[in-house]
Amino acid sequence: MIRPRRQLFAPRFALVLLALAAVVRLAAAPQRNFLWKASGHGTSIYLAGSIHMLTPDFYPLNPVFEHAFTDSDLLVEEVDLAEMMGPEVQMKTLMRGMLPSGQTLDKVLSPATLTLMNKTAAEVGAPVEALQRLKPWMIALTLEGLELHKAGFDPELGLDKHFYDRARGDGKPVQGLETVDFQISRLDEMTLEQQDRLLAQSLKEIGTEKANVTKLTDAWKTGDAAAVERVVLPDLKEDPVLYKRLLVERNQNWLPKIEALFSRKGKSLVLVGAAHLVGPDGLLAMLKTKGYTIEQQ
Repeated sequence: MIRPRRQLFAPRFALVLLALAAVVRLAAAPQRNFLWKASGHGTSIYLAGSIHMLTPDFYPLNPVFEHAFTDSDLLVEEVDLAEMMGPEVQMKTLMRGMLPSGQTLDKVLSPATLTLMNKTAAEVGAPVEALQRLKPWMIALTLEGLELHKAGFDPELGLDKHFYDRARGDGKPVQGLETVDFQISRLDEMTLEQQDRLLAQSLKEIGTEKANVTKLTDAWKTGDAAAVERVVLPDLKEDPVLYKRLLVERNQNWLPKIEALFSRKGKSLVLVGAAHLVGPDGLLAMLKTKGYTIEQQ
């Protein structure tokens, strides 16, 4: 049976109204940011998830980040960037990232990882000869950094660098939750087998690095913690040893230092990699378990 036009359009008209109502509700919903306020013991601190490499179009930041910074008299980051940027520390990092004299990659890496490394290095334009002198963990960091740099991401525009520069300009003190030496040790003291797995996993992800970073930054912009968790944690959790060593144990080490901030008179802004805030082993979950009230900003 052919229906009259009015009956054909009536259901569609109702759907249009429903769609418009949904858009209005979405527009009216408060915007979320990757920033939380944790309260307890009569005071509060801010916790922000950092993306360590960003592009110019992320600036200016949402004003809530600027408010958290200006409302705090102390900036706390994973490490004090003054230490990290010191020439002696950079040289020490490079030296620790090099293979001992007489040791070669073909003796260190599995044949499959070595083949994948050579292929990836050629694709990103990295000199294979220079990589031959580096430990697997250093190669992983180097190739990932090169791929992100090609995609327009710059560590000089990372959130931690941005607020570090602001703090230095304003004369605001900066503290690190751990030393650069400890950060390096998390990677350098892994067994060669663990380093091989880390490098292989990193190389497999490089092909989709730009897409994954786009997903991550899009989720970060909207404060979608669940989406950030889906992007950053599954691959890391595939290797429980690496997951525990690179994320869980560090969060556990940081927790008492973060709790100590609640005894200060002023507020603090804690800025760590976004992956450290999310998931069941993230700092937000740990603070909730301790009884602190967590409010997303």
